[in-house]
Amino acid sequence: MKIFIDSANIDEIKEAISWGIVDGVTTNPSLIKKAVEYFKNQGISFTMEEYIEKLLKVAGKGRWVSLEVIGNTEDDMLGEAETLFAKFNNISNNVIIKIPVNPEIEENGTKHFDGLKVIKKLKEKNIPVNCTLIMSSNQALLAAKAGAKYVSPFAGRIDDFLRKKIGMTFEKEDYYPEEGLVIDEKVLNDDGIVSGVDLVASIKEILDNFNFDTEIIAASVRNARQVRELAEVGVHIATIPFSVIKDMVKHPKTFEGMINFMKDTIPEYREIFK
Repeated sequence: MKIFIDSANIDEIKEAISWGIVDGVTTNPSLIKKAVEYFKNQGISFTMEEYIEKLLKVAGKGRWVSLEVIGNTEDDMLGEAETLFAKFNNISNNVIIKIPVNPEIEENGTKHFDGLKVIKKLKEKNIPVNCTLIMSSNQALLAAKAGAKYVSPFAGRIDDFLRKKIGMTFEKEDYYPEEGLVIDEKVLNDDGIVSGVDLVASIKEILDNFNFDTEIIAASVRNARQVRELAEVGVHIATIPFSVIKDMVKHPKTFEGMINFMKDTIPEYREIFK
């Protein structure tokens, strides 16, 4: 499984890359704004364009960086995608464009398929797409058919959606069981999907069934256990917040073992390193 870092903070990205485990970066306008403000508070000033250029250089060639459009019409998204790609891809040849699967904001609106139209047109222009805001297997199937290089199901948000159905209170990072929650002897579900991990597994089965080239980036990852379960179902990529990546390397018995190893090292062995 490849690991992307879900962050626009250059310090976090640099640090995670130094660990040798980062294959790519996912961002959105909110993450970039937050990162720019973080550095401004330290007295380091960037324009938005300067910051994106620096981020792309830090990620480096061979690590995709997802940059997102902000429009919700076919024309706006297509124009923004072309602008982002033309303006920034020449820096490190690593830009991939995030397009929402369904940009419509009104139930009876006319733009439900504009995201798919844009994906198709960008595919024809050899501009790679990460189709975002995937909340169902059906959406992922349509995005793959339209030509998306990646689909990004939001595992954590599906877990949140299911919990909110029953009025459950929870913290964002709380674990939600892969097998779902049983309420009144029935498994809580969204059209048969019982958890975010279950959604990812369903999408992977569909893509595998028909040999799509499209790969899955599991997004909205909330905790280390969820990462493990995503890996177990065979997801191609998980994009993980910096804080969750840090949690993945920790275990109390490893900490205890290191303390014991340090205490138990005999003087004769230490002499080897002098």
